[in-house]
Amino acid sequence: MSGQTVPADFSGHMLDLDEDDDLEVFSKNPSLAGGGPMPNSPSSMVNQYRLEEEEEQQEANARDLFITVDDPESHVTAVETFVMYRVATKTTRSQFDSSEYEVHRRYQDFLWLRSKLEENHPTLIVHPLPEKFVMKGMVERFNNDFIETRRRALQRFLSKVSLHPVLSHSHHLEVFLTAQDLLPYKKQGPGFLSRLGETVRAVASSVRGLKSRPEEFSLMKEYVEDFSIKISSVDKVTQRIIKEQREYLDELKQYNPTYAQWAESEGELAEPLNGVASCVERCSKETDEQIQHLSSVLVPALHDYVLCAETLKLQDEVDSLADRVELANNALKGDWTRWQDGMRADLKSAFLSTAEKNVEYYEQCLAVWESFLLSQRVEPGEQRDGEDAS
Repeated sequence: MSGQTVPADFSGHMLDLDEDDDLEVFSKNPSLAGGGPMPNSPSSMVNQYRLEEEEEQQEANARDLFITVDDPESHVTAVETFVMYRVATKTTRSQFDSSEYEVHRRYQDFLWLRSKLEENHPTLIVHPLPEKFVMKGMVERFNNDFIETRRRALQRFLSKVSLHPVLSHSHHLEVFLTAQDLLPYKKQGPGFLSRLGETVRAVASSVRGLKSRPEEFSLMKEYVEDFSIKISSVDKVTQRIIKEQREYLDELKQYNPTYAQWAESEGELAEPLNGVASCVERCSKETDEQIQHLSSVLVPALHDYVLCAETLKLQDEVDSLADRVELANNALKGDWTRWQDGMRADLKSAFLSTAEKNVEYYEQCLAVWESFLLSQRVEPGEQRDGEDAS
């Protein structure tokens, strides 16, 4: 048995004047190129969302169940290699015997939990888990990037479940969070609620071919199909952008030493050449940070809802007018609204964060090059002195 701690940051995933006037207008702070702090963007929209953030904070303060997935460790046995994650829980709910729990779970345990939630709540929307083996942008299953990406996805899954008004009170979730050994629970056969869920699915399957389905569920299906096409397209394009930016970063890293080596053989041009080399190096660092931000913020949010759309396509079982599934229809309608609200909030947050990072990235690079131009400006007095000396 061996263990390794995964770093929190990673760049991989699953996976282009008139001097005086222009410099006066666009230069915000030439000292930025020297490594100073970046001021808030004048075009930033952060202030417009302060009220929303305060409302979200109030909701967070009202929560009574907090779950953290961290500390991944690789385990090697004679027959398999797998990763265990620590699942730490803090709660004030009376259904729990203690206020804090700590267990260790592997990916298969998360699969068990999700399957139980689906069995017992067949008409509710259960957030998806990451793919079992291959995630976009990942090749090696047990490298640090893959493990960290999966950990974040598992964290999002449990966070979604813990916020759900019904799923968060599931007995199976309580067992998952508190039992040191899940094996006895995994061996248990399906209970009454599970069998009831199978009945609901069976009834729904028998009426899937009916043409007189409730209009609202037909609209749901159309929405999901359209949403799936759009979110998948945005996900693919984002993956291509990250790939191209990585290629651009590789070019920048080759660009920098070329200028530095050139400066060694050009005495009179040494200063501007070294200045360009320094600018390229700083822009390379900013580009690397932007790639990491896209990979850790935007891509996971998009990919989560690509998987969500695939899951929702399968939840076609509540489109019947039969009395036996009327309650199930009502449950899904309520959960559907809740899912849409959550989806829009998650994607809006990811888009806003990406926009803020893009503004910061281009402002940082702009400041770097503006500082270089300022350093190369020749004042009129200096120019006359040079001419007199000659």
